Parts: sequence; C-alpha cells; structure tokens
Amino acid sequence: MAKVTEQKKGTSESVATEASTKLLAVVLVRGLVKVSQPVKDTLALLNLNRKNHCVVIKGNPVNLGMIKKVKDYITWGEIDEKTYQQLVEKRGEEYQSRLTDRKEKYNYNTLEVAGKKYKPYFRLNPPQKGFGRKGIKVAFKAGGALGYRAEKINDLIIRML
Repeated sequence: MAKVTEQKKGTSESVATEASTKLLAVVLVRGLVKVSQPVKDTLALLNLNRKNHCVVIKGNPVNLGMIKKVKDYITWGEIDEKTYQQLVEKRGEEYQSRLTDRKEKYNYNTLEVAGKKYKPYFRLNPPQKGFGRKGIKVAFKAGGALGYRAEKINDLIIRML
C-alpha cells in the first residue's frame, strides 16, 4: 500500500484546510463575454451564470479546485450563519417545479433550508459603494474585487442584499 503524506506549501494549503469544514459564498463579479470554454463550463457547474449571482457551497477539495480555476472572475470567502440566514430570507427564491424528471433518473438541484426548497443560487444587486477602489479586474489584496476575501465576504453580501 502506498503511504499518503500531506505537504503544506504556503498559505493556499492552510486556506484550503480551514475552509474544508465551512460553507463558502461565491459571487460572480465579472461577465462571461470573451471567456474560454473550460472556464464557462466550470462556472456553469457552480451555478454562476450571470454577473452578481451568488452560490453557497461546501469547502471540499472538489469545490476548491473549481474555485481555483475560475478565480479571475469570482470573489469568495467563508459565510457566517447570520449572513446566510439573511441571504436566504431576502434573496432565496422558492423552488416550485418538480424534483425529478419524468422517468425519475435525474434529480434537480435544490437548496433545502428549514424544510423549504430554494433555487441553488441567489440573484443579488450590485454592491452599494462598489466592489473596491481599483475595480473588478484587480485582486482583493490589491484593493480590487477578485479572489479570496475570508470573513469580509459577509460585508459584501450584506451590501448586495
């Protein structure tokens, strides 16, 4: 049997291990014009089809890999319970269609909160006072909008409600 060892290489690995148990809020910041097809496909898998759409996903390695691939178009961070409840309360759209197809081979993706089923994405307004001083093409660390925000994603989501 092969022995698996974990190697930590800087801050990206520590962010990945911390986020694996938390819920991540992901917001599409830039539009999809002139975007390569693999990036469009990954955004479609994340249910991010339009600008200012938000999804809440688990921080598992598969989702973190998809986030890494589309990092130049999104912003993300750990969402707290209070902000998540406000997001569902104000922007959650109740899912009213059927849950499976006619032959019951495919189950449609829904989000279940407190016994109600919601669409798996949230349509948000543009943020009050903008994304950042340097715009939507610059990383968050440099004063822009893109990339990992950690806990500051909660402030952004509240401004977008």
